[in-house]
Amino acid sequence: MAEPPAAAPGGVATAGQDVLLATKLHVPTRRPGFVPRPRLAARLEQGLARGLLLVCAPAGSGKTVLLADWARRSGRPVAWLSLDAGDSDPARFWRHVVAALDRIRPGLADRVGSLLGPPSPRSFEGVVAAVINELAADPGADEVLLVLDDYHLVSAGPVDDSVAFLLENLPPGLRVVVSSRADPLVARTEGWAAGLQLAGLSLRGHADPAGFVAAFDGSHRFVLDYLADEVLDAQSGPVLGAAG
Repeated sequence: MAEPPAAAPGGVATAGQDVLLATKLHVPTRRPGFVPRPRLAARLEQGLARGLLLVCAPAGSGKTVLLADWARRSGRPVAWLSLDAGDSDPARFWRHVVAALDRIRPGLADRVGSLLGPPSPRSFEGVVAAVINELAADPGADEVLLVLDDYHLVSAGPVDDSVAFLLENLPPGLRVVVSSRADPLVARTEGWAAGLQLAGLSLRGHADPAGFVAAFDGSHRFVLDYLADEVLDAQSGPVLGAAG
């Protein structure tokens, strides 16, 4: 009788799959010389109340260090995933997400991992739906932070679509934090409803929301309509005048 496939970190089988890299699932350690940023940490805490948080800043600005320190201090269970270009493969992406969540909710990978193949599913909605159902099954459990760090390294429509499905059906006990060097919504928003929601959330504190909205051309008519509802309608008279 053939031996069962070896288990990867988080309990996800690796036979016929890439071996999961355990270090991608660790919250980065604090480096010497770290300088606390309490004002930014407070804003992260405030933004998290919406269930979805986008942290966007250039390389070297300290996004990862800030998020890691804040996540540790929050007292919440943290499912951390440091992304790389290889995670543009949606099957690899979700194997790592499932493994990260399994560290917080043991057994989740055993119940969901088989849906990831091999062979890889044609659509990942079933996988994501199973993850959502697992997390929603215990409404009394502690709130979980799912941190997707360096999302700018992922470049794949199927990954965007599957993450959108997760965000559109977010279970009550899950909060998602996405960090990126560049706003992942300007170039990849079209057809991504959750991307529009992210844009609205990120622009509510934008210094020049009217200018940002004006940057979209006519092919993004539905984006303009959404941002007008979510952002501009909440602005003061002078800002609305500038947008017009």
